[in-house]
Amino acid sequence: MILRRTCVVLSTIASVLLFLVLYGGLGWPQRASSIASRDYQLLGSPLYKLDLAWPRNPEVFTGAVFAVAVNQYAGLVYVAQRGDNVPKMLVFSTDGNLLMSWNTSTLEMPHGMFVADAASSSPSVWVTDVGTGPYGHCIKQYSPSGKLLQVLGTPGQAGSGVSPLQFDQPAEVYVHSSGEIYIVDGDGGLNNRLIKLSAELDVQWMHGEKGQGLAQFYIPHSVTVDAAQRVWVADRGNKRIQVFNSITGEWLGTWGSCFSEDAPYSVRITPDKKHLVVAQLNTNQLSVLEAPPVGEIGQCRVESVIQLGEDTKPHLVDLDLKTGALYVAEIGAQQAQRFTPFSLGDNLL
Repeated sequence: MILRRTCVVLSTIASVLLFLVLYGGLGWPQRASSIASRDYQLLGSPLYKLDLAWPRNPEVFTGAVFAVAVNQYAGLVYVAQRGDNVPKMLVFSTDGNLLMSWNTSTLEMPHGMFVADAASSSPSVWVTDVGTGPYGHCIKQYSPSGKLLQVLGTPGQAGSGVSPLQFDQPAEVYVHSSGEIYIVDGDGGLNNRLIKLSAELDVQWMHGEKGQGLAQFYIPHSVTVDAAQRVWVADRGNKRIQVFNSITGEWLGTWGSCFSEDAPYSVRITPDKKHLVVAQLNTNQLSVLEAPPVGEIGQCRVESVIQLGEDTKPHLVDLDLKTGALYVAEIGAQQAQRFTPFSLGDNLL
């Protein structure tokens, strides 16, 4: 009897602690820092928690942080920032140590980023550049140390052509393991396009009409591809996510009901393929959505929300496909943060 009562008491205490964590009555310990944007609250099922020890020296952020990309095999995290007289790229270890920075003049205004062929001995970092100077309106491929390898687009010239390729403020790029490239072109410029290129850079298919209809876009802002040959696009201006077949380009479905308050700015799929993580800049939150099973799109369902501090402005995110860690580029807070998968076995205090 005593043992049974003890189990009931312990179970009740655990439930109360979990409730307090989820709804803000019990905060995580805060790093000795005056950055108010590090405050956050978990709503719904707790899937991530803030890693207060990453990076080890947050003062290295000296500009507005726009993008983040992870090479899980090499244990590297790339962070792109903007500003006068600041390094455009910071390279961290996944432990949080700053390893190097790029002070390349070939990168004007980084927007989106992706690490391609990360498992190989020669991975590359792709960056979209929305600058209006001589190197802008392009997508650039760099070596891990910042050497410019290739440029897609016409440097310094905004346009809509496909032969040769032209872009106007390209928002993000996704490079498949096959070498095929998916591009969302239209961070407020002339274009509102989703383009698929072959590994040889030939246009395979494209949706390029501005509007609110099916397969039309208004500021397509982020793109990712899942293992079921589905392309997910954050259609920011229309406050929705659109889904396409990666082989044919066929429109498969739309999610809009989850984004009545704010548009999706970024979309990524978790390593277990069970969730999509979406950044919403104006409401300062990260939404974790249930991924639909293969063969279905259905309606979106929010399982968890990470409510960040006021004016944090999360822009784009990326996931470590090895550990599941979530990295967030935050324009307003001028920092990148890491969230790790939540476990009830973790120490709450």
